[in-house]
Amino acid sequence: MFFQTPEFWVAVAFFIFMGIAWKMGAFSSMATGLDKRGERIRAELEDARILREEAQKVLADYQRRRKEAEAEAEEIIRSARAEAERLAQDTQAKLADFVERRTKMAEQKIAQAEVQAAAEVRAAAAEAAVRASEQILRKEVAAGAGDRLVEQGIGEIRSKLN
Repeated sequence: MFFQTPEFWVAVAFFIFMGIAWKMGAFSSMATGLDKRGERIRAELEDARILREEAQKVLADYQRRRKEAEAEAEEIIRSARAEAERLAQDTQAKLADFVERRTKMAEQKIAQAEVQAAAEVRAAAAEAAVRASEQILRKEVAAGAGDRLVEQGIGEIRSKLN
C-alpha cells in the first residue's frame, strides 16, 4: 500500500539525498557561492551607480558648456548687430555730410558762374553801348553837328565867365 507506491520511494530517496548533501556541506557551499555571487553583483551595481553619477556629472557639464557657448554666441551676434548698426549710422552720417559739402560746393560754383556771367553781360552791354555811342557820335559829328556843339560850348563858357 503506502510503501509500495513509487512516489513514496522517490520522497524517501529525496530526503536521504538531502541529508547526505547537508552532512557533506553542500548547502553551506551553495550558500557561500550564492553569497559571493550576490556580493559580486552588488559590487557591479555599485560600480554602475558610480559610473551613472559620473556620466550625469559629465552630461551636466556639457549642458552647462553648451548653454555658455549659446550665450556667448548670442552676445557675439548682439555685438555684431550693434556694430553693424553703428557702422551704418556712421556711414549714413558721412554720406549725408559728403552730399551736403558737394551741394554747397555746387551752389558756390553756380553762384560764381552767375556772378561771372552777370559781369560778362555787363561788360558786353557796356561795350555795345560804347560802340553804339561811338557810331552815333561819328554820324552826328560828320553831319555838322560838331560845329554847332562847339559854338554852344563856347557860348556856355562865355555866359559862365561873365
